[in-house]
Order: sequence, then C-alpha cells, then structure tokens
Amino acid sequence: MSTYNAIRYNNPYANAGSLILLSTQTASASASISFTSGITSAYKEYMFVFNNIHPQTDITHFQFQGSTDGGSNYNTTITSTVFRAYHDETGTYTGLEYSTDQDLAQSTSYQNLQNNVGGDNDQCKSGILRIFNPSDTTFVKHFIYTGNKVQHNDFAVNNYIAGYFNTTSAINAVDFKFSSGNIDDGTIQMFGVVS
Repeated sequence: MSTYNAIRYNNPYANAGSLILLSTQTASASASISFTSGITSAYKEYMFVFNNIHPQTDITHFQFQGSTDGGSNYNTTITSTVFRAYHDETGTYTGLEYSTDQDLAQSTSYQNLQNNVGGDNDQCKSGILRIFNPSDTTFVKHFIYTGNKVQHNDFAVNNYIAGYFNTTSAINAVDFKFSSGNIDDGTIQMFGVVS
C-alpha cells in the first residue's frame, strides 16, 4: 500500500493525517463501482477520490449509497443537505444556492453527488467524498462531499454536500453509479486516513 500526504489533494483540513491507498477501480462502461471490502474498523475515516468520472449518458446524476450487509443491499437511510456554486462558460450566469431538490430526508434512495453531468467528451466530474467512522456501532455515520462537474450545458458547478447514514450498524460497503447509463470512464480511489 502507498502512503499519501493529504496536502497532495489540497485537503483543507488541518488534521487530515496521512492517506493510505487501499483500492483503485477504473471504470470501463461499468454499470457501477462498488467497494465491498476494506471498509473496516482499521480506519476512523475513509476518503474516496473521483478522477474524471465520465457518463455514458448525457444529463445524468452521479450517486452513491452505503450498505450494512457487505453490498447485498444499498438502501441505508440518509439525511443530507446540498448547496452549489455555478458559472457558465460565457460568464453570463453565476450563482450560489441551496439545492432543495438534491437533499434527502430519511430516504433510502441513492444520494446525488453531482446532478446533470454532461456526456460530451469534454464533460465529466471529479471530487472527494469522506465518510467518518463507518464501522462504529453506537452512532450515525457522517459524510461530506465536495466536487466539480461540467454540466451538460457547459456550466462549471461545484457541489457541497453533508449528511449522515442514520444507522448504528456498521457501513461496510459503498456503491457509486449514474442514475442512467454506465460509468464510461474514470477512476475512484479509496483511502484510509491515519490521524
């Protein structure tokens, strides 16, 4: 396993610690990418790094969900909040807004990380998802996400998401997919964070 310094990924948290690369998966017309092993009590925090995730289908949502049964089911109850900043290529439209249509309230649906990702060759999404203490069996499991996409209409959109899995069972698998079509290309790395 390789050790990475958190500053390599411009991590804004002072106590981010060292990153231990646990797994890398590369998409190639993949229906989904699942991490069904390696999420244990060995680390109090796990970080997923998305590099140029490109959809097969235009105007689709990149999503994730957690599992408490090793990946047999991805339907853990989630509550979350989402806001975004956006800017189009022409400089005409800019904004910062709370995205009420993207958050979840005690839902077992997949959480959208980036919606309306474009399918053109120059469109994709990248970002970082952090899940805290997923193996704990006393408290809920918090997560935060920040990422950027090029939307189908050539907007750059930066999403900020925070939420929690409302379960005291351990989260031991995570699944990523688009709401329609395959993951055409891109890599997802899973790191354990040593504090």
